[in-house]
Amino acid sequence: MSTDEKIVSQKEINRRTILSFIFFFIMIAVAIAGWKWIDRQPQDNGIPKPLRTVLNTNEKIFSDYVFSDSNLAKAFPSSEVVPHTRVNGGEGMSDGFDPSKWKLQVVRKTGDTLFLSLDDIKKLPKTDIIFDFKCIEGWSQVTHWGGVKFSDFVKYYKLDTLSQMKYVGLNTPDKQYYVGIDTKSIMHPQTILCYEMNGQPLPMNQGYPLRLIIPVKYGIKHLKRIGTIFFSNQRPPDYWYERGYDYYSGL
Repeated sequence: MSTDEKIVSQKEINRRTILSFIFFFIMIAVAIAGWKWIDRQPQDNGIPKPLRTVLNTNEKIFSDYVFSDSNLAKAFPSSEVVPHTRVNGGEGMSDGFDPSKWKLQVVRKTGDTLFLSLDDIKKLPKTDIIFDFKCIEGWSQVTHWGGVKFSDFVKYYKLDTLSQMKYVGLNTPDKQYYVGIDTKSIMHPQTILCYEMNGQPLPMNQGYPLRLIIPVKYGIKHLKRIGTIFFSNQRPPDYWYERGYDYYSGL
């Protein structure tokens, strides 16, 4: 027997086993007590404040130190596009919507709103993107979209000064669905104002005539049927944030 080897008695094994179980049950008790404490804390937009603080800290870290325009979502060949594109939610898709009366409203300041038709948007160079659309429900699909880069849209319509603000807000025409997005993400080179799916005009249930496609975010930020766009230094209201989800929702 090597001099470095040590014989452990059965008594010592039993002692260590008992200590391991005691430690295990103490940790379970601490976890349960901690969760009960968190659950008793005041709510902040649908979740306890300590959890919201963690989400806000994550947002600051990723938006200030991690996010980069050079980090692109993976592009896929058209052969990998799914034959049937799934609809991620129907909030804001009112039955009474009249496409013939639709205009995109871009609020430059109070009393100064730019009204644009779909043809006004199609004047800009078209961009296609095929990427893995990810939903917070746990599914993803490789999907094909076409439209105008948001950054090109900002430049063409001379919104550069407004785009220096921290956030962009988007609403559906019926105001029933709304998102707030950090400006860095919406100015990302893969973010588009989308008017085509699989080379055809958007279906009504996919946000016709115009929706947002933003590959650096989960599907809850890809607002369908854009009615209004505005810029702000304060966080705009966000539908799912108010229901307990992460405001940043970045990938």
